[in-house]
Amino acid sequence: MRLSTDIWVYALLRRAELAGAFATLLRKGDARGGAVLVKSIDRKTGEARLWAEATRKDGEAVWMQPVASTAEADLDAYIARAARIDPDVWVVEIEDADGRRFLTEAVEGS
Repeated sequence: MRLSTDIWVYALLRRAELAGAFATLLRKGDARGGAVLVKSIDRKTGEARLWAEATRKDGEAVWMQPVASTAEADLDAYIARAARIDPDVWVVEIEDADGRRFLTEAVEGS
């Protein structure tokens, strides 16, 4: 059984905060099944990355980068488009001195 989106998002926020990162909820989506975008910002380098959950051919959930850019403006433009298409999308932003994203699931393209 999969966690509802709201519980998963609040656990991510808490995990990041407990580790000393700044995490905030930029957009609240559907509590039960909304998609999640996670924007991570490395405070040392200023690089930003965007992560979206996807499903591999084998059915495994994985996080991938829907935008290859590390420019925050490009990521914000993608987020705005995603929110227009899917009003149920959640957006989490994490700023961390070590650039950690705090995703515990598999990540591709990191």
